[in-house]
Amino acid sequence: MIATERLRLTAGGRVLAEHLDWQVGDGECWSVIGRNGAGKSTLLRTLAGLREPDGGRVLLHGRALGDWPLEALARERAFLAQSRSDAFAYSVLETVLSARHPYHGKRYWEDSDDHTIALRMLAAMEVDDLASRDVRTLSGGERQRVAIAALLAQDTPLLLLDEPANALDLAHQVSVMGLLAKLCREQRKTIVMIGHDLNLAHSISTHALLLMGDGRWLAGARDDVMQAGILSDYLHHPIETVRHGARTIFIPTEATA
Repeated sequence: MIATERLRLTAGGRVLAEHLDWQVGDGECWSVIGRNGAGKSTLLRTLAGLREPDGGRVLLHGRALGDWPLEALARERAFLAQSRSDAFAYSVLETVLSARHPYHGKRYWEDSDDHTIALRMLAAMEVDDLASRDVRTLSGGERQRVAIAALLAQDTPLLLLDEPANALDLAHQVSVMGLLAKLCREQRKTIVMIGHDLNLAHSISTHALLLMGDGRWLAGARDDVMQAGILSDYLHHPIETVRHGARTIFIPTEATA
């Protein structure tokens, strides 16, 4: 689906990732993990084509990202930003409908099934009752669910999500993560997402990418990468794991003096 070849990422004179050779396959769900400032959002924006790499390249279906026409790219990947600013009084429904633009070029969508798709995604996020509301009047959690509904309405095979659980209460964190896992499992969607909750990441991911923030990285199957010793080293804090039924639970422990 998407791959990087010798990718180099820098910020403020720091090397965040060096020689990142990484492949993400169809139907895989990847969690990108690392400390604050390790380059997670920088990587995701680079994968989305919103930032040029500092070296190497990104390939989508084997084709360099820069060679994709913008409308074609928008039909292949959708991007959920970590934060957003709503400057205009769009309704919730209009906000989600805007995600359907890549399928219509310069035409409008009144005679298509876009309204049906938008309303279905709002219902999936449990915000369909807010369809007529001014998007600027929503709470942080409501706005996040509307943003995810728009991402899903774009209907792309690749989903790039920067902290999708941000601002969500516990019940909606679980339901959103469960929906994302179901999309990978049943519709073969490919997901790359950033999150700080190791337990949520482990519960739905098939793979994990750890960024150290100094150029080093580690990528692989979830259970090969998300081990207590490895995470303790990469996150610079001791972590233990316990088993609860079929679940693995990560617990940060007190650092010893």
